[in-house]
Amino acid sequence: MSAKVKSFFHQDTNTWSHLVICQKSQKAILIDPVLDYSANNARTASTSVDVILNYVSTQKIKLEHILETHAHADHITASAYIKDKLPVKILIGKGIINVQKTFNKIFNYSEKFISNGHQFDDLLEDAQIIPFGSCEVLTMHTPGHTNDSMTYIVGDAVFIGDTLFAPDYGSARCDFPGGDAATLYDSVKSIYALGEDKKLYLCHDYPVNDRKPKSWFYASDQKLNNIHINAKSTKKAFIELRESRDRSLSAPELIIPSIQINIRAGHMPKPEHNGISYLKSPLNTL
Repeated sequence: MSAKVKSFFHQDTNTWSHLVICQKSQKAILIDPVLDYSANNARTASTSVDVILNYVSTQKIKLEHILETHAHADHITASAYIKDKLPVKILIGKGIINVQKTFNKIFNYSEKFISNGHQFDDLLEDAQIIPFGSCEVLTMHTPGHTNDSMTYIVGDAVFIGDTLFAPDYGSARCDFPGGDAATLYDSVKSIYALGEDKKLYLCHDYPVNDRKPKSWFYASDQKLNNIHINAKSTKKAFIELRESRDRSLSAPELIIPSIQINIRAGHMPKPEHNGISYLKSPLNTL
């Protein structure tokens, strides 16, 4: 059965969240929801995600699953916030275990944080099918940006996470732990191989030349026009371009709060004896 996609743009982090609704049953999945975060005082808010939840409520949609394309380093997931309100399951690729182990060491959590993915309701394999109503999601492991990166396919809609941005902006960075430019090249090519008529839904859009943010582009457009990796790009040339660009990039502004919360499926660190949750900032490390 056909599915409808309703996309929501989070202006502060340039993030797209995608609500995918099975039109026959009104059952749905939500991909990459965002929690508002103020870096200057470490306060969270739900203003943006509440817009999505209000839409779900008014349209009488039954939200069944939240799918994370990966543990994001540039925004905080709203998955746990939603799960506190609705009976949903939070799903992510099984590569999250390696991501957790890596950042467990960086933040020196040790035994205080168990790196086995249990914070999520299910860890997804490649080529797994997730039904919702009469529709289904096909999972596709697409590492390179991170080793937990997943792509989700629902009919002609393909939710590609950070593998690619808009054609005029290029591809995801590969210098995070577990990232690899050669692997990303292979992942993007496997996405292109799904068919030129596929709609590739972005996780982020950073508009250039004053254009408005767009949530998706046809695969044919990406193959023809992506400035980093298109149909003519060789693996060698892409690796050289990607690694050179990565060396010039600074860490994402929200990487320290985002990673610590996102590897917990959006749950905040356990409050200390004063009732306050704390994040850690490793000096001279990231």
